[in-house]
Amino acid sequence: MLLRQLEYLVALARERHFARAAADCYVSQPSLSAAIRRLEHELDVPIVRRGRRYEGLTPEGEVVLAWAHRILAEQDSLQQELAALRGGLTGTLRLGVVPTALPAASLLTTPFCDQHPRAKVSLESLSSADITHKLTEFELDAAMTYLDDDTLRQVRRFPLYEERYVLLTPVDGPLADVARARWSQAATLPLCLLNPRMRNRRIIDECFAADDATATPAIESDSVAGLYTHLPGGRWSSVISHAWLHMFGVPEGMRVVPLDGPAHGPRVGLVVARSEPQSVLAQALLKVAREARVREALDELLRTYLESADHIS
Repeated sequence: MLLRQLEYLVALARERHFARAAADCYVSQPSLSAAIRRLEHELDVPIVRRGRRYEGLTPEGEVVLAWAHRILAEQDSLQQELAALRGGLTGTLRLGVVPTALPAASLLTTPFCDQHPRAKVSLESLSSADITHKLTEFELDAAMTYLDDDTLRQVRRFPLYEERYVLLTPVDGPLADVARARWSQAATLPLCLLNPRMRNRRIIDECFAADDATATPAIESDSVAGLYTHLPGGRWSSVISHAWLHMFGVPEGMRVVPLDGPAHGPRVGLVVARSEPQSVLAQALLKVAREARVREALDELLRTYLESADHIS
């Protein structure tokens, strides 16, 4: 059994198409098909359900696929550990991040690259469900996500920060001069928010409901960037996580107003698969996370913006 055969199988399961899997592996389709047939012969089990086209894996094939992911991940870990012994960490750290945590990701990735200049980072914006799947399939080394996600299994969790929610509103708006705003007051403003499919929006809706209010935004976006593009015009307000200030700041003509209610939202943190041997890249990122003091950096940034707003008012 060759590692290349396992790589072909993983590609086929991912692409669900022989030609696309072959192209992804830079081989011809007959070569990929022949390699998987040899793997079936060597293991003495049927792996692929074949018809006129790819129809999925057999139950035995699913078992082989799980082991293929594990074996290939351990091969990568071996190469990374040996490279570190030879003179520094190399390879590519595969980091999945839920969209609402992306603005804070550089607080980890930048010091990681500073400490390991020969290593690279592949950053991917993913849903919580995709993160869970890719961690299970060893397609990610680590992820930034909500730590209370019930779908996360067999992972190590490292808290980074708790989301804090504030109102961004035009400086000439009805709530611009208040020291603190109620969620029910914010609900009366012309709002743009993330769409309800996103976890952050569902959390914010719960905060509105706790103050007997319902938000009816005129504009909904599936990205933080899409939301922010509407704010500089001076018409719209939004409720944001304080972590977004790290990347986007406060748009011109807007003011940050604290919201009454829960002092902290859900925890965002770093998760890595609980497997042995541990990915050397994941261990290096965890070390960076312990030193980065992300929570303190974001809280200090929020404090700076709030003090600046008080000074202006």
